[in-house]
Amino acid sequence: MAKTTKVPTALVAATGLVGGYAVARWSRNRQLGGTVLAVAGTVAAQRWHEQAGVTAAGALTVAYVGAFAGSHPLAKKVGAWPAVFGVAGAVALASWAVADRH
Repeated sequence: MAKTTKVPTALVAATGLVGGYAVARWSRNRQLGGTVLAVAGTVAAQRWHEQAGVTAAGALTVAYVGAFAGSHPLAKKVGAWPAVFGVAGAVALASWAVADRH
């Protein structure tokens, strides 16, 4: 039987944050970008739960939503893309540390 490799949750979460912003910006459709953000966040949360348990999944989900919310005021200070990449990197690092590195 072939061994399957799962995409790390850090990559799923970071892709949701960056991809959600990119889709919203380039399509000029915020709801579509929000859908990308929500789908990736849901997939990541399910995987966090499987890999690290309910408490860790809850904390990482709060971090994901907080990163999305926090990117808006941060963007006013550093620009939109740097803010999005910064919060995506922070969530990816937290996700790797809590769920992926084991």
